[in-house]
Amino acid sequence: MRTCKWMVAAFLLISLSAVAQQTAGQSSSEPTAAQQQAAAEAAQPAYPASAQTSANVAPTTLEQVMDRAVAREHALIQMLANRTPLVETYLQNLKNDSQLGPVPSGDHYYFGRLDMSENGRRDYLGKGSFQGNLLGGLGRLFKYDYNPAGFSWMVFADREDFNRETYDFRYVHREFLGDVRCIVFDVTPKPKSGKGRFQGRIWVEDQDFNIVRLNGTYVPHSAGSYYFHMDSWRVNAVPGYWVPAYVYSEEGDFSYGSKDKFAFKAQTRIWGYNVRAGVKQDELTQVLVDSSVKDTSPNAQDASPLQAERAWQQQAEDNVVERLENAGLAAPSGDLDKVLQTVVTNLEVTNNIDLPRPVRTRVLLTSPLESFSVGNTIVLSRGLIDVLPDEASLAMVLSHELAHIVLGHNLGSKYAFDDRMLFSDEATYKNLGFRHSPEEEEAADKKALEILKNSPYANKLDSAGLFLRQLSDRGPQLTALLTAHLGNGFVDAKGDLTRFVALEQSAPKLDPTKLDQVAALPLGGRVRLSVWNDQVEMIKAVPVAITSARDKMPFEVTPFFPRLTRLNSGIPTSENTTAATSSDSSSN
Repeated sequence: MRTCKWMVAAFLLISLSAVAQQTAGQSSSEPTAAQQQAAAEAAQPAYPASAQTSANVAPTTLEQVMDRAVAREHALIQMLANRTPLVETYLQNLKNDSQLGPVPSGDHYYFGRLDMSENGRRDYLGKGSFQGNLLGGLGRLFKYDYNPAGFSWMVFADREDFNRETYDFRYVHREFLGDVRCIVFDVTPKPKSGKGRFQGRIWVEDQDFNIVRLNGTYVPHSAGSYYFHMDSWRVNAVPGYWVPAYVYSEEGDFSYGSKDKFAFKAQTRIWGYNVRAGVKQDELTQVLVDSSVKDTSPNAQDASPLQAERAWQQQAEDNVVERLENAGLAAPSGDLDKVLQTVVTNLEVTNNIDLPRPVRTRVLLTSPLESFSVGNTIVLSRGLIDVLPDEASLAMVLSHELAHIVLGHNLGSKYAFDDRMLFSDEATYKNLGFRHSPEEEEAADKKALEILKNSPYANKLDSAGLFLRQLSDRGPQLTALLTAHLGNGFVDAKGDLTRFVALEQSAPKLDPTKLDQVAALPLGGRVRLSVWNDQVEMIKAVPVAITSARDKMPFEVTPFFPRLTRLNSGIPTSENTTAATSSDSSSN
């Protein structure tokens, strides 16, 4: 019975599949004189009129502000109608711990494409099992291209009837979200306006009057349906538009006297809006070839057998990396790769490792903790980089994959045949895999420890061992987070540690009460992901003092609180997903 309830709850979180009624209420709410004056003051532009793309004249009344926000919301829906970004939801069930507060008791992972068109399929969960219609599971995709009908409710206030005939808007105040000044409204559906209507608060930026944040739920509840609360954030990814990027959901109450026994926290990330934009039609015309130039160097000859073998491996490696990037699963090469590459170089130089081809690093954009290597390219997931506490722990993970390369374990030459790359995005996990045998994993661990002991991190491995202890401690509760989809994981199906067991056993004792012992970080604390072009970079967050054991939150889901900026502000758009950092918002 508990399993059945969970399936229903999780289904509602992802799909929120109740269909909205179209009946609009006839009652209206006229603003008071004080509201009119406050709205006129709030709507005064903070930027030059030339920067306003939605109108030439700034609104001066409450009605004009609301009308502009409504118009921009419908413009956003229309602009995104042909987009199919990737969407990932990671959810943790919670139980109460007397010392640590709410802690994970289980988890679930869902991954696929979000069809943002109006005519997408609405019955994607009705033709099979719940798990069988979503991404997840050990080593394969169950379903990649799906249209979560109700999920769009979490990224839009109301897809069809967001207007002043259906909703009442009440001006609250002005507030800064990062660098962006916002006009804040409380929004409630009018009586008898139908089911599944948004109720909560919206933040409207005061330049083009786009909604940048939604916080609330959908009402009214009906028999057999329940809408979860959500906090939905957008980023200024393209000029004039703020696109959905993050959704945080939470239910449950562990306060004294509460009878609520069901609780969870969930993070949803959306990215890859521009993944399927296609190449430029004039791309070939931009490649200029001077036919009079010939290669006369000594290497301008047939490759030797060994050179041919290495070139073949390089071709396979390049094919895989390109395919992952085209599917939106791997980030393009960028600054974060340079950080990872520096650690790899430290390991190579101090161990006199001289490989015929340089080792490259890339970032997988998903949350599950995994690493793998293909050819001479090491790939770490975004979620894994997020939770590693320090550079020594990062070196530990990289040394394992470097060991596979040094030992010659990466024999994925079959991917050099280009026909093996001709599969749909939804078949990526099915067609690509980089697992090693238990014998190869054991050999890589042994070699990696040798590399680490000769590296600059030799005296800092206690933190890496503590990370492994924390991983082992929470492994049984976090099976979805620790399920690897392309490579080998850190734990087995039971949650028992399988990698660097000797390093874990030599580590200090894990003590949650020691405030200076941070074995692992919460999710979202290291890597910032651009939702439009999939670029990643390290988050430069100010350290926050830990005052209790509950502040540590290893591997846990926490709320989003990005610092918002505008594209035209001269500051790169910030999509800081650091959950544990306090808000910089302030009210005026």
